Amino acid sequence: MKKLPALSIFFPFYNEEANIERVIRAALEAAPQFAERYEIIAVNDGSRDRTGEIADRLASEFPGVVRAVHNNPNLGYGGAVARGLHEARLEWIFFTDGDGQFDIREMDKLINLLDHCDLAVGYRMKRADPLIRKTNAFCWGVLVRALFGLKVRDIDCAFKLLPRSLVEKIELRSQGALISTELLARARYRGLRIAEVGVNHYPRVAGQQTGANIRVILRAFRELFKLRRHIRSEGLH
Repeated sequence: MKKLPALSIFFPFYNEEANIERVIRAALEAAPQFAERYEIIAVNDGSRDRTGEIADRLASEFPGVVRAVHNNPNLGYGGAVARGLHEARLEWIFFTDGDGQFDIREMDKLINLLDHCDLAVGYRMKRADPLIRKTNAFCWGVLVRALFGLKVRDIDCAFKLLPRSLVEKIELRSQGALISTELLARARYRGLRIAEVGVNHYPRVAGQQTGANIRVILRAFRELFKLRRHIRSEGLH
């Protein structure tokens, strides 16, 4: 596996005091295998627990490598991901969730795809989530693929590697769960090649999930059709 020249890694965190240190330290251990230069960004999205405090401590412990940024107030998952994308300074950007359900060491699978694509994404081979989340994800995926013509089997898999040049060219509007859909749709409409590879997904061992909240789901559907209208108005398809 070849190393990337420069890599920004970021994680969105919301009330993840039980996970953040483990996740950041795992990234510190893995990053030298994947890139010549790297940075790790902890995006604290208005957490109400000690997540922000721990992020700041890790940033002071690893100056110049770990950075902590804070959304205040909470901007939602999409706002946290957008913040991480725009905070990233290096040529390639990788992000995954801060709950520890993915193994960052599997990033090599994404890097190995880059000879044949512009943007590499994972799909969960066996999703370790409750049935209701799996059902919601299936229905969401069917709708999104139909609306945007995306040939991606796991739209919202939080295991993505993309060039910073893409982020510089697009304006992300989503503040909620739609962020992955918007990112992939805008990449597709700009002619970028997207490739997928299976990655492992592990049960959450600490903290609480928020994605199945009915308000989060309804907001995502409202944003979905607004995004479709906006992209059509830009004439990008």
